Amino acid sequence: MGLKHQAAAARKWRSAARQVARHFPANLPPLLFLTDPKRTPDPISVIRTLPAETGVIYRHFGADDRHIIARQLVAACAHRGLTFLIAADPELALETGADGVHWPESMRQRALKWHGHFALLTGSAHSPAAIRAAHQAGLDAVLVSTVFGSNSASASAPLGVARFRGWIKAAPLPVYGLGGVTADNAGSIADIAGLAAIDGFLG
Repeated sequence: MGLKHQAAAARKWRSAARQVARHFPANLPPLLFLTDPKRTPDPISVIRTLPAETGVIYRHFGADDRHIIARQLVAACAHRGLTFLIAADPELALETGADGVHWPESMRQRALKWHGHFALLTGSAHSPAAIRAAHQAGLDAVLVSTVFGSNSASASAPLGVARFRGWIKAAPLPVYGLGGVTADNAGSIADIAGLAAIDGFLG
């Protein structure tokens, strides 16, 4: 990615983050970067370039080196003042001093026993019913996917902006849009949702 393109993308992300901040609770980062072992094999280098308004969700999927990587990511995020969460592993989050835990939809009910241990608890949702259930489980925010076309092998068919807006119009908790979110399309949903991405922060 050329320097001009990189600078333009950074400006768009900052603008979108300002839009989100106008309607989001102050304790939630407007942007979220999700790590992926295959698509972001060097998450530390990505964290160094993220906008200041970004939180990080570490997804280790049971990797043998997860304890080492988690500690490195905690340090990298602390250095930049970024919120740091670990997906599906409250024990590791507690051990490393992470700010919170991100719960896959299938693990949502486990969040109930971890209230009070972390500053933030987020979850995933793939339907309006799952959004409501996340609220009932006491989560602070939910990531709804898939908004746009995505390169992820696990991505479902994209909702599109209109359907996504319909899903979250009456959502009882803050919602992040995930799936194909980039600097170029982030502004189309930033007035109603936070923004979560993997590839979108890679340029």
